[in-house]
Amino acid sequence: MLRTVKFGRKIRNLYNEAVKSTKAGYECPKCGKVGKMKRESYSIWLCKSCGAIMAGGAYSLNTEAGETIKRIISTLHKK
Repeated sequence: MLRTVKFGRKIRNLYNEAVKSTKAGYECPKCGKVGKMKRESYSIWLCKSCGAIMAGGAYSLNTEAGETIKRIISTLHKK
């Protein structure tokens, strides 16, 4: 966490949000356990329970663009 005055407030807040979302636990889409998805490296996420490896966002498992694409694909499959 950036706690010095050397950097601007906006940069510190953006950095702190990115670190919080990276460290947060997410629900595994495969096994459904909450808090088990952890970031392995850039955009690679690993479930500590079932061992599933999947690609996601750089700092969070799901991104806004990814959610939009999932919604579009699901509506196309329903037709």
